[in-house]
Amino acid sequence: MSDRLAVLPQYLIPKQALTVLAGKLASAKAGGLTTSVIRWFVGRYGVNMAEAANPDIASYASFNDFFTRPLKAGARPLAQADFLCPVDGAISQFGRIDRDQIFQAKGHSYSTHALVGGDRDLAIQFQDGEFATLYLSPRDYHRIHMPCDGRLTRMIYVPGALFSVNPTTARGVPGLFARNERVVCVFENDEIGPFVLVLVGATIVGSMATVWHGQINPPRPGKIQEWDYAAGQVTLKKGDEMGRFLLGSTVVMLFPKKRLRFTPEWTPTRAIRMGEAMGSR
Repeated sequence: MSDRLAVLPQYLIPKQALTVLAGKLASAKAGGLTTSVIRWFVGRYGVNMAEAANPDIASYASFNDFFTRPLKAGARPLAQADFLCPVDGAISQFGRIDRDQIFQAKGHSYSTHALVGGDRDLAIQFQDGEFATLYLSPRDYHRIHMPCDGRLTRMIYVPGALFSVNPTTARGVPGLFARNERVVCVFENDEIGPFVLVLVGATIVGSMATVWHGQINPPRPGKIQEWDYAAGQVTLKKGDEMGRFLLGSTVVMLFPKKRLRFTPEWTPTRAIRMGEAMGSR
């Protein structure tokens, strides 16, 4: 079956309604039923609870509490590198931005302009720069950390579709990551200049949250929303937590031209862990 044919049902199903329902169920505190669902999920996806700060499945009041669980101290040591991998998951794609085009999958690319919600002045800062698209599967740790030091300058909520973001969908849906709902977080670093972390929503991703704002969606207002931050208002260090997904998705990062050289060990589809070396200046 071709990838385009495989994703056809996603055009037809009520993705937003399913996502709203999933968000309500994931936040419900249903006692033994919640514990049973978590236990099934752990077994189905092979979640390593030995890494969790709290490995007791029965102690989580809601599925969301379990899904966004912190890891125990030392579970993700930080490498001695200029840039760290911000998440657990797998590399979807990474490399050079071709003028303003980001490679999605064979036959598909999308523009930085579209990804950041139509802000040309922001997008042009990443012309011929570097990007990385990182996919978080259901089994992964779902907190997002900083790849390097950064001062937050802006956050942009961009409404959009809620397609799945798995590899098959990335191959079958044109412009997927600039099409789905997303939260664009713009940072400034003294040595590399601006960089962006984009949190991409997906089917049944109940919400996305950042450490400075809390839950961003829902609500889903259906229009772009922006927040500006004064210098020094939000400053995060390399390795600090910056956000999380309530049910998994994808992070897309943008860096300016000639600021990042990816480590030779990185290849598409490779499994990654938060805190490992991602690259150097």
